[in-house]
Formats: sequence, structure tokens, C-alpha cells
Amino acid sequence: METRKAMDGQAVVVMTLLCLVWSLQQVGIKAVAHDMAPVLQIALRSGLAAMLVGLLMLARRENLAQARAAWRPGLLAGSLFALEYVLLGAGLQYTSAAHAVVFLYTGPLFVALGLHFRLASERLTPLQWAGVALAFAGIVVAFLPGTAPAGAPVNPRGLLGDLLCLAAGAAWGATTLVVRCSRLAHVPATQVVLYQLTAGCVLLLGAAALLGQLDFAATPLVIGNLVFQSVIVSFASLLAWFHLLRRYLASRLGIFSFLTPLFGVLLGAMLLDEHVSMAFLLGAALVLAGIVLVSASGPLTLLFAARQKQGRVEP
Repeated sequence: METRKAMDGQAVVVMTLLCLVWSLQQVGIKAVAHDMAPVLQIALRSGLAAMLVGLLMLARRENLAQARAAWRPGLLAGSLFALEYVLLGAGLQYTSAAHAVVFLYTGPLFVALGLHFRLASERLTPLQWAGVALAFAGIVVAFLPGTAPAGAPVNPRGLLGDLLCLAAGAAWGATTLVVRCSRLAHVPATQVVLYQLTAGCVLLLGAAALLGQLDFAATPLVIGNLVFQSVIVSFASLLAWFHLLRRYLASRLGIFSFLTPLFGVLLGAMLLDEHVSMAFLLGAALVLAGIVLVSASGPLTLLFAARQKQGRVEP
């Protein structure tokens, strides 16, 4: 029997705050990128958050037997997690935080496509296929030359950054597929996250060393951003998210989470003075509309059926 409930006022407030926190992730990384390379930021953030998750697991006295049995998919998920943030960190060096957050949030599209071919129970409906087509049309529009400011030449480095962030979204989707389709599906969420954060920290530190990005200036803004990213983004918001998942319907929470890229675009413009063109806004709107159609297909179908039934009953 389904014990989770629909969104109420408390859930709306918490989800709005979570989306605001998640949208600040790219903005914070971009804001201090000149003092600390994005890949190094994410590596240290992952390591600090992993220690906090480990302490929480010790306090709860969690049984690690399931996690040990799933070490192979755990390492794969951690490697994909690291790849996602290597791509995102590289992309943020060339493109804006607003672009990065929108392209990163194409992850659910890649999840839906992957599950369609992997699990019979996850086949896409015609409405979801329409959402996929709409979202990818939005990606094409967002990549058009019209995204540059009026009269300015197209910046190939910006296009490269956008492509890297889109690839990061695909890596995010691949990570979710590994979790859904392996033994990790039966492992407690904290242990799955510990795999991702630990492997991500090690691999990202290696990537930062290979790329020569280990130097940083320990300014107050850098330290403050690192604390915010580690404690608030990677640890506290994660616990709040899983708390909501235990109490509320996942489909409703998932739809609501798409406020994140909207906040990301607004905060990028407000805090970093980033240019947001009409072409990019149109593309982003199409992407988000497509993702909502893919994610909300079930509730929308039920709502449409209920309206049809009501129409037949009414005199």
C-alpha cells in the first residue's frame, strides 16, 4: 500500500529551498573558478561530504554487507560521478553557470531513454517520446548562434563549454542507470552516495593533478564556497532530499525539482552578470517542458483520464 503522500505546504517550502541550493552549486563553482579550479573544488567537496556521510552511517550503525557485495557497480557509479564533474568543471571554464545548469539537467532525459531500452516496465509512452523530442529540439535551439549577444561573434569556446555540460548531463543519466539496474538498487541510499563521493574524490583529485589544477588561493570566498558546497549542497541537501522521498510521492518531487535550472539561469544573471539571450531562454524553456512531459507522463495521463471521465458523467 502506498504510504507516501502528495505535496503539501511544508514539502513545497523545503523543495523550493533545495532547488535554490542546487542552483547555487554551479554559480558558486563559477564565482571562484579564477582562484580554485572547478575540478579541484568538486574533488575536495566530495571528500569532505564523504566524511560527513561516513560519520552519519557510523552513528546509525548501518550494516555494510549489501554495500560490500555491490562494490563493482559501486565503483562504476563512482567513476561516472567523477566523469560527470570533470566534464562539468571543464565546461564551466568556457560557458556560463546559466548554460551549465540547464544542460546538466538534461540528465533525466538520458535516464528515461536508457531505462526504455533496459527495463520493460520503463517503456516510454507516446507522450514521453513527445517530451524527449521537445527537449532535444530545445537543445538545438539553445546551441544556435543566436545565443550570443547582439552583434557579437559566436564564441566557439562557449559552444565547447555547452557541449561539455551536456555530456555531464549524459554522465549523470548513466550514473542513475547503473544505480537503478544493478545491486545498488537494493543498497541504502547513504551507502550508494558514499561510493559516489569517495570514488569521485579520488578520481577527481587524480584528474586535477593530471590537468595541473591543484593550485588555489585560500581566499575567504573560496573557503566559504567550499564549506557551502560540502556541508550544504553535498550533505545537508542530500539528507533533506531522501527525507522527502520517504514521505512524499517521488514523481511530484521530481517534477518540482526542475525549478533548479530556472533558479540557475536567474542567479547566473543576477550574481555573475551573465548574458542570457532570448534564443537560449527559448531553448531552455523547450528543454524544461520536454523534461516535465517525460517525468510527469503518469500524473498527466491520469489527470487527462479523470477529466474525460468527469466530462462523460456530467449531464
